[in-house]
Amino acid sequence: MTGDTTRNRVVIWMVVLIVENASASLRGEISRWMIEPRAGVFVGKVPARVREKLWELVRSKMPKGGGMLIHNARTEQGFAIRSFGDTRRQIVDLEGISLVKFSGLK
Repeated sequence: MTGDTTRNRVVIWMVVLIVENASASLRGEISRWMIEPRAGVFVGKVPARVREKLWELVRSKMPKGGGMLIHNARTEQGFAIRSFGDTRRQIVDLEGISLVKFSGLK
């Protein structure tokens, strides 16, 4: 039998989730799925559905914070970046390439 075997299985990708000014309880919820090698930085391999649920959770529980989500994607760079809130870094799309713009530097 030949063909694409990925159609019938869940693909799990590496995800990096960065949260700024997150409460200890939110960090605890995220750490159920991912490890926290440094305060506010989470790394793990989770299915897309879990990744999206975690992103929704972070956005809903951090009205005054900021966050960034980096995950594998079918792009030129092989990953996608999403961010929200008050952070010193902004993601800028330049002809399909994600670049980081620093703001607030003196």
